[in-house]
Amino acid sequence: MIISISGSLGSGKSTAAKNLAKQLNYKHYSTGDFWRELAARRNLDVYEYNKLAEIDPSIDKEIDGFSGELGKKEDDFVIDSRLAWYFIPQSYKVQFEIDPYEGAKRIFLHSQQTNRGNEKRYENIEKTMEAIKKRDESEKQRFLSLYNADITNPNNYDLVINTTNLTPEQVVEKILDSLPEDEIRKI
Repeated sequence: MIISISGSLGSGKSTAAKNLAKQLNYKHYSTGDFWRELAARRNLDVYEYNKLAEIDPSIDKEIDGFSGELGKKEDDFVIDSRLAWYFIPQSYKVQFEIDPYEGAKRIFLHSQQTNRGNEKRYENIEKTMEAIKKRDESEKQRFLSLYNADITNPNNYDLVINTTNLTPEQVVEKILDSLPEDEIRKI
């Protein structure tokens, strides 16, 4: 079984995907990690790389091709990615939503506590919200333009979870509880 987790920035995609993969004894993949790695190779932060992707479609296509190929070659993994649901249509598709302020607060606090290489440290939560809004708009437009894929449409997913007031453990539990019965027997 392949589980793809998409969602808003700061909604907990990576944390939930890692925890879920560990609980299921599955591999975990993150296109966000791949994105940061590719940005770092060009000495750009993730937001600068996002701007570059607006004028260079090959950037998105490289990452999206990675997801699609992974879905053809492997099984039994969890992937956190804004578009894996689209490129791995046989996956169990999960979408995370979050209150924008809470998402910005999580990203701001995370940026103050850890160094994810080429991600900015924000001055405050309001500046974080501005950056998130710009990135969300950029990605939504690029994905619509490149693939006609609407990452915000809940009809594209098997399960939608609002993670605003949930712990990572509660989010994983909701995913596990929602899995189709025939898949649960295989795990």
